[in-house]
Amino acid sequence: MYDVVALGELLIDFAPQSVNEAGYPTLAANPGGAPGNFLAALNKYGCSTAMIGKVGEDMFGRLLLGTLKGAGIETRGVRMDPRQFTTLAFVSLDKSGNRDFSFARKPGADTCLLPEEIDESLIADARVFHFGTLSLTDEPAASATRRAIQMAKAHGLLISLDPNLRKPLWKSEADARAAMEWSLRQADIVKISDEEIDFLWGLSPEDGAQKLLSEYGVSLVYATLGPKGCHAATASHHITVQSPSGIQVIDTTGAGDIFGGSAMSRLLQYKKAPADLSAQELTQIVRFACTAASLSTQKHGGITSVPEEAAVMKKIGEAYPD
Repeated sequence: MYDVVALGELLIDFAPQSVNEAGYPTLAANPGGAPGNFLAALNKYGCSTAMIGKVGEDMFGRLLLGTLKGAGIETRGVRMDPRQFTTLAFVSLDKSGNRDFSFARKPGADTCLLPEEIDESLIADARVFHFGTLSLTDEPAASATRRAIQMAKAHGLLISLDPNLRKPLWKSEADARAAMEWSLRQADIVKISDEEIDFLWGLSPEDGAQKLLSEYGVSLVYATLGPKGCHAATASHHITVQSPSGIQVIDTTGAGDIFGGSAMSRLLQYKKAPADLSAQELTQIVRFACTAASLSTQKHGGITSVPEEAAVMKKIGEAYPD
């Protein structure tokens, strides 16, 4: 049995390393895609996972499959398409390591996953199904995603969502909002950023978390606050955890995904329904996730920047001495 199966985009992140005299950047290629980053964190912290998606039958597609296999992620649900290129993302970073994206995805292979290409046996053999809204931007991947969610619900899986808003990939902000709203109503567990809450409803992270719990049927909300940490909430408990200080940030790419995967790894250890977590358990989950995500920003990329568990525990002991 797999702890988590995820569906969505696999891509190459090109991050700037330097700039030549004419102002053109020298770029380094890193494996990425939010679901892949999410699963990499889970595997790093002792969980078993599988990926469903599509890459091009090209150099980067083969590299991505090799990277997933190296991370221990089952890849039999990832199709290779000889007609489309693997999706590429070009990352620009500011002085604080915060990133902006430009995509070569017109289309990219990840948008071409067909509903009939979903491997239901992977979903049937899992505890949690995870997805994001980027697989809803284009057909046929949007229909494939909806089909996979139907399968997951039929098999009784917990549904995990990271909306992962990337405005340039949507035809309009209205389309993005509609897809995010639909996705939130499918989910039991939601990791959502303060910026995404503001985009959807113009609310504070705390009020956004309450809205998800009371109006959308969500059981557990992680409202991430960037470098400030995370506000987490269930129907019974509400806590806010600050991220560790003293982190030298190089690249924030994948940090939110690593937060999500790290939090899921701790949640699964408790073997409880999300709504049954105690305040102490919720605090421990969020501390681990905030610390893992923070440490990941010390390296470039997503999949390859997940810190070792020993490093996370050491930093937790320093940052949260109680």
